[in-house]
Formats: sequence, structure tokens, C-alpha cells
Amino acid sequence: MNLIKNTCFSTIDSQTKSGKFVLILKSIILEKIAVIGGLGTLSGGDLFFKLLKNQRVLKNQLQYHFVFEQQPYSQINLPLYHEEDIKSRKYYTYNVCKKFEAQSLTKVLLPCFASHSFLEELQKEISIPIVNIFKALAEYINSRFKTPVKIGVLTSDYVKESNMLSQYIPDHELIFPSHQQRLMEAIYGDQGIKNGYFDGLSLEYIYQACTELNSNGCDIILPGITELSLIVEQLWKRGISILDVNQIYADYALEHDSNITAKPFKLGILGGVGPSATVDFMNKIIKNTPAQKDQDHIKMVVEQNPQIPDRTAHLIYHETDPSIALFSTCRRLEAEGVDAIAIPCNTAHAFVQDIQEHLSIPIINMLTTTAEYIRESFGQSVKVGLLATSGTIESKVYHNILEEFGFDVVIPDQEHQNNVMESIYGKFGVKAGFTDGLCKENLLKAADFVINSDAEVIILGCTELPLLFPIETEIVKNGKSIALIDPTLILAKKIVLITKNESSSR
Repeated sequence: MNLIKNTCFSTIDSQTKSGKFVLILKSIILEKIAVIGGLGTLSGGDLFFKLLKNQRVLKNQLQYHFVFEQQPYSQINLPLYHEEDIKSRKYYTYNVCKKFEAQSLTKVLLPCFASHSFLEELQKEISIPIVNIFKALAEYINSRFKTPVKIGVLTSDYVKESNMLSQYIPDHELIFPSHQQRLMEAIYGDQGIKNGYFDGLSLEYIYQACTELNSNGCDIILPGITELSLIVEQLWKRGISILDVNQIYADYALEHDSNITAKPFKLGILGGVGPSATVDFMNKIIKNTPAQKDQDHIKMVVEQNPQIPDRTAHLIYHETDPSIALFSTCRRLEAEGVDAIAIPCNTAHAFVQDIQEHLSIPIINMLTTTAEYIRESFGQSVKVGLLATSGTIESKVYHNILEEFGFDVVIPDQEHQNNVMESIYGKFGVKAGFTDGLCKENLLKAADFVINSDAEVIILGCTELPLLFPIETEIVKNGKSIALIDPTLILAKKIVLITKNESSSR
């Protein structure tokens, strides 16, 4: 069963206009706070209630939107003895947090001490800040005890063995009860607090553990199990000085802004245009990343969509327009939370300007990056040869950028442009999986033409063309070296640099 509870308030002002009431809805919600239920079913509800009864909320109810969500999962009833007992909690909390992301909530509360053992790994995958219950308790305790004290701890076997509490409150001495199994029975037993039994044997076991801790000189008792907040009032009446961790957690969440560590840069790749070029481009990023281990590499999301209509066929023969397919693929990458998009297809850049204005993230323009590289490496006056699809040539997308940079551009005549197209799209062309033989011979014929037309560098302006030159970086003719410019390699290096700069500024 999926239980969703929303508490949301807005104001409605009424005013008269032309004899009619016009209702104006003004949204003044400042906080959208979610509680993940089901980690302890009753304690999650208790935390939600304590959020609602906080004085800050009661006095400013129009400013808060609360969400409580509980779903079933396989280990929902397991007592927390070992690490194996929390495995399904990882997947459960991730799924619920992703749902909260879609609702644009501002922070998440995780009412489970054991689940905080994977808080860091969960937070890396979630854009909403998750409020840390250990930080809440550490702040509360340190603000009230300026010198080290003895703290009695009632917690599960798993949390006790994890030593998480000592990491957050290292200056205080933590003391645990001698009868840990009784404590676990009081929480997780058939007639335990988790199952709704707030008195009887479960309460007595907890009371006995508290009195033992008091006799050992503890100044305060700290529950490391959120279910204990359900019985703190009964223990207070018996003279036990025990913290209500759910109330402390709720108050902390409302009083503090929750900031998360910036996520690593994530690149979105619009792939499949063409498929081999996409793989080649990714490999160039990997090879040019200064990584010592897997985790040093750039995070990438690839939407490999070879069904995007052919770009050249549209530009030359007015066949199916690929604009919507390209835009749709970009939007899917945007939804994946990428920071920027790369398109390893020269011809597709004829559509980039129109697509970009409808996206909230940048497309890193491969053509502009290539022009910048040529100017920096070869100077302003170099003559640039361009070998590209007829669609790229006729759209003048490369011409326009290169001419903006002040370059003269040399392209093949029609005969040699046919050679270029045959090397790309022919039966034995690179898109058919060939990287040597006839396809390379055809391209070299076109290269000879632009070299004879005084080209000093040659842009391999279709992303498959560099596959024909896996080693060569230049063509030598009549003792003169003509550099081969690989736009995908230049783009890959640019992305590595961007990632480095982004990482240092986050």
C-alpha cells in the first residue's frame, strides 16, 4: 500500500473587479519537507507529528508543505542486528527520495539511525539534501554539555557495532547497557515497541536499561533507535532523563538550512549519431582524463539513439527533420541531471542553435571548440580545409563559425565531395563499419584536393572520419605536413578541462 500524506497551505485573496470576485492564489511556501516512512513505521509517523507541532510551524503554517511517504519493502519488519538487515533499505530509500526529487521538495528526513550508515552514498545520487540525525543530536548535546559527560546509549546491535555515534560525539564517553539482547527484544520482539506495544514488558526492559545506565553515572540517555521517542514521556514520568530524538531531529530540520556537497560534474552525450563515433568519443574522454582510479573519471550519461533521422538527408533532400528527435534526446539527458551535453556529430550542430534556447543546460559546441583550437594552435591566418558531409557543407554551419574566427575555408569540388560522401555513406564506407581500403582512398582523394587548394590544416568534419586515421595526425605532401584536426578529440579534451575547472570550483 502506498500511503502519501500532504500538508500544504496557500492563501487566497479576494477582490472585486467588474462586479466579480477574482481569486488570486499566492504561493508563499518556503519549505517543502519530506519524511521517509516505513523505516520504523510508528516512529516515522511520530517524527511527522513532531514536525507539525513545532512552534515555528504552528505560527507559520502557510509557509510549510510536508510530505510523508511509506511503501512496503522486503525487510520492513527485520530487527537491525547486522549489515544484511539493512540492504533493502538502501533501495527503498533511494526510490522514495527520487520520487521526492520529482516533487521539488527542499529537504528529506530519514528517521532511522541504521540507514544513516549509507547516507553519504545515498546523498551522492540525490539532489535534495538529506538531514543528518547524528548532526542534529551532536549539536543538541554539545550545546548543553560544554564539558565531556557520560552518555548512556540505547541502540540496535547494528548501530552499536558501526561506531557512528562516537564519530559524531567523540568528546563524550558512551556507555551501553549490559543486557543488549533485552533491549533488542523490547524494540523488535513480538510485543515490542515497533509492533505498537508501549507498555508492559517492553517498557520495563527499557526502564531497567535506563536505570542501569543512570547507576553507571550517565548524565543523559541518548536513544539510537527512533522508536524510543514513542515512550519517552512515560520514562520522563519515572524520572529518566532521556532525549526525545525525534523532536530534536524535527526541530533541527526546521531551524537549519541543509546544504549538500556539490555533485561531481556529469556529462550527457547525445549518442547514436553515429554509433561508432559515440563510442570513439567516449574513449577519447577516458584516455584524456588524468585518472589514478575508476572514481577519478568523468561521470557520463549516454542516450544512444541511432533512430534519430539522418541529418544530412534532411539538410540536402528535405527528408525527415531530426530536430524533435535531437531535442527529445537532449531533454532526456537534462532529466538525468547532467550539467552539459556533448553531441559527437558535426552535422547535428546545424540544429544546435535552435535546440539550445529550449534547454536549461548548455550544449558544448564542438564546432566552436574546434575553431578556438585551430586559432590557438595554428594562428589566425591559417587556411582551413573542411572534409564533411554534404549536409554540413550546405548548411554552412562550419563555414559560419570558421569565418567568424577569421579563417578562409577550403572545401572539395563536387567530384571530390562525392568521394567524401562515399567514404562515409558508401557500401564500403565508415558508417558500414569499414576503416580502411576504399573508404580511406576516397577520403584521401578529397584531402589531396583541398591541400592543392592551399589548405594548411584539414578538419575531419564528420565524427566517423577520424576512425580512418587511428594513428595519423597529419598528411605529408611535397615535404609539407598538413595537420588533421579531429573535432571529437578536441571536444573530449575541452570536456576534461571543463570538468577539472568545475570540480575545483564546487
